[in-house]
Amino acid sequence: MYHPFDLSNRTAIVTGGNGGIGLGMASALLASGAAVAIWGSNAAKTQAAKEKLAAECGDAKRVQAFVCDVGDEAQVESTFAQSVQALGGTVNAVFANAGVSSKGTQLQDMTLDEFRRVQRVNVEGVFLTFRAAARHMIERGQGGSLVATASTAAVEGAARNSHYGASKGAVTSMVRALAVELARHRIRVNSILPGWIETDMTERSIGNSKFADAVLPRIPSRRWGTIEDFGGIAVYLASDASAYATGEQFLIDGGYTKF
Repeated sequence: MYHPFDLSNRTAIVTGGNGGIGLGMASALLASGAAVAIWGSNAAKTQAAKEKLAAECGDAKRVQAFVCDVGDEAQVESTFAQSVQALGGTVNAVFANAGVSSKGTQLQDMTLDEFRRVQRVNVEGVFLTFRAAARHMIERGQGGSLVATASTAAVEGAARNSHYGASKGAVTSMVRALAVELARHRIRVNSILPGWIETDMTERSIGNSKFADAVLPRIPSRRWGTIEDFGGIAVYLASDASAYATGEQFLIDGGYTKF
C-alpha cells in the first residue's frame, strides 16, 4: 500500500509553533500521525498552543512544548537536546519557522539595532536551529528534512521592509547551499515562501482598508491565506513523498507573485 503521507512514528520540531503558520503546520503534522515539539518565546502562548494541539489530536503525549529564543545560541542548543529527549531520541524533521516582522522603517531612518533585531531571529535563528538539527541527523545517520519559513519578500521588493527582505533572501540562499552540502547525509533542505497570510503578525496590514484594497486584487485566489494552507506542504516535506525534493522554494501565496 502507498502511504507516503503517513507520519506515524515520525517526529518533528516546529519553531514558532505556538501561533500563525507554525501552529498550522504543527496541527497538520499531528493529524498525520507525527509527534511534535513546538517552540515559542512566549510561555503562556506556547502552553495554550500545546493544550489546543493536544485537544485536536486527542493524544497529549504526542505534543511537547518548549520556551526558546531562537536567536540565543545556548537556548537553542539546550532546547534542541530537551526536544530530542522528549520525542524519544530522534528528530526526523525540523521546521525553522520562528520569525519577527519589520516595523515599516525607511532605510534613511533605520538604526543598526533595528536591522540587527530582524537578522538575529530571522537569519541567525534559522542557522542555529538548522545547525543543531544537522548535527543530530548526521550523528544518527538516517537523514531527515530541514525546512525554513522564508517569505515572498525574498523574491519581491517591499518598501520599508529592506531588512526583512534581506533576512528572508538570506534564508533562501542558506537553504540552497545546505541542500547541496547535506545531501550526502540524506538530509534534504527546503524553504517555504508564504504570501499574505492572516496571522497576528500581519493583522495590522491586512486590517488596513487602504492596504487591503491595494493588495487583495493582486492575489489571483482573491483571498488572504490562512494557517491551514500550510498544513499540506508541512506534511509533504516531513514525509517520504518529498524524498527527492531538496533546495526548493515552495511559494504558497495564492498566485500573488505570478500576477
